[in-house]
Amino acid sequence: MKTEQCPICYTNLEVKEFAPCDDCGGLDEEINHFKNGIHKYNVYEIYNGFKLQLCNFCDVDFGSYKSEYWRFLGNKRIGYENFKLVSSVDNPMIQKTKYCPECNRGLKFLMFLRDLREIIKQEETN
Repeated sequence: MKTEQCPICYTNLEVKEFAPCDDCGGLDEEINHFKNGIHKYNVYEIYNGFKLQLCNFCDVDFGSYKSEYWRFLGNKRIGYENFKLVSSVDNPMIQKTKYCPECNRGLKFLMFLRDLREIIKQEETN
């Protein structure tokens, strides 16, 4: 099934070049960082089996997302100390991916966000 709309805001998706980070990869600055070899990339299990590929800036900065963004009640955050390293990315590449111009995120991160919010909602109601 093709995804043509953002799973968060339902804006029509566009195609854009992305650096290998699922969080910041769509930023022009990050594409320049990739081309200059500034970052390393790893795949992490972030929460409850959900995985993302992150650069070595976003992995340590991940805890700066506020609880409300994920839809946690209270002040719960997901930070580097909660991650489980799955693998390093040995041959990272720039790839084209679907991207939401409204949310300013790639499809993989948006699906992660949608699924994570659903799991958190279930956890909070139990």
